[in-house]
Amino acid sequence: MDVKTYNKIVDQHADGLFRFAYSMCKDRDDAQDVVQDAFTKLWERKDGVNVEKVKSYLFTTAHHKVIDMFRKAKRFQDIDNTTIHLSTTQQTHDLKEVLDEALKTLPEIQKSVVLLRDYEGYNYEEIADITGLNLSQVKVYIFRARQ
Repeated sequence: MDVKTYNKIVDQHADGLFRFAYSMCKDRDDAQDVVQDAFTKLWERKDGVNVEKVKSYLFTTAHHKVIDMFRKAKRFQDIDNTTIHLSTTQQTHDLKEVLDEALKTLPEIQKSVVLLRDYEGYNYEEIADITGLNLSQVKVYIFRARQ
């Protein structure tokens, strides 16, 4: 991969990668760090990464970086201790606000597979590749997160 190809990849994937990272960590600075780290890692491994699979590589790298950040901050949540407090009678909440609140209550792995599937449009096989889970685990996590 040469500099021109790398710059083209940055232009194509930076916004989507930032949206994914930001939706997971909800902090602009952390999301920018994740994106920067993903592109840095891509440049360091430019000769070993297949250009056709670069998007998957970037999202996998970002996913792992966000998980590492949460591990360091010890912000994992147990799904059994998590409850969603949504009122269906209140009309003041926007649907996006309700969905964002619901996403905040999910464990990190469920949040990431739902974001990859519903926000970024990846299929189950691609999500399995990105997260390192098997196909049935991806389907189960998505099902449970949507419930």
